[in-house]
Amino acid sequence: MSNHAAEHTHHWEYSWAPMVLTIGIVLAVPSTFVAWFVYNNPSLASILAGIGTPLLLVGVAKWVSEGLSHKPLIEGVSPSALPVFIISEVFIFLGLFVSYWTMRLSAATWPPAGTPEHMNLSLPVLMTIILVTSSVTYHVAEVKMDHGDLGGFRSWLFLTVLLGLAFLGCTVYEYNHLLHLGFAPSTNAYSTAFYSITGFHASHVIVGLGVFLAVLIPALFGKTNKYFVFCAGMYWHFVDVVWFFVASQVYYW
Repeated sequence: MSNHAAEHTHHWEYSWAPMVLTIGIVLAVPSTFVAWFVYNNPSLASILAGIGTPLLLVGVAKWVSEGLSHKPLIEGVSPSALPVFIISEVFIFLGLFVSYWTMRLSAATWPPAGTPEHMNLSLPVLMTIILVTSSVTYHVAEVKMDHGDLGGFRSWLFLTVLLGLAFLGCTVYEYNHLLHLGFAPSTNAYSTAFYSITGFHASHVIVGLGVFLAVLIPALFGKTNKYFVFCAGMYWHFVDVVWFFVASQVYYW
């Protein structure tokens, strides 16, 4: 009985972290977006973001800490559960693509007026190379961890983070260039689809980098979780694969 009680205390049965994280996301992202763009109220948007962002970070930190220090009731559930989440993400991307395809195929002329005559089609190739390389470096990091080389794991993971930041840097550069050409989200139907799809994908890259940091920071102190590391990689490879659809449909079709 005493052994059972001792084992029970190590089980992770409840946590307030997901609730705090969810509230933080709701306040920091959709609520802030609505306050800024729908109600044109920067003060309210700042307040919502100011409350939501710390809650989001606290929720992530608490959840990661629990994942690294608590023994779950059932081992290895996350690698089976994450694909369910990814499938839901696939349908969200599919909704965006179907909307784009419908608009594209029903248009009398394409691209519509206001689109730059010469889009930079070299940059998406570079971004593809960067993202694919980051998947390779993360795979190497996983191999290093499997072999007990924590130092190598940290190094390759850090390199992956740098590549992810480079990808986002390309996105920022491209957006800045297009905006200076007058190609804003409200310019025409194509610009709306372009910024929506590429921006939605970029948001996934940001989330992926956040997950990598949540893996990397504890790893600097010698703490890792193989399921956490595996799921982070699965998510990143998904973001990588989706980019092929984004690049082929939005840039080259």
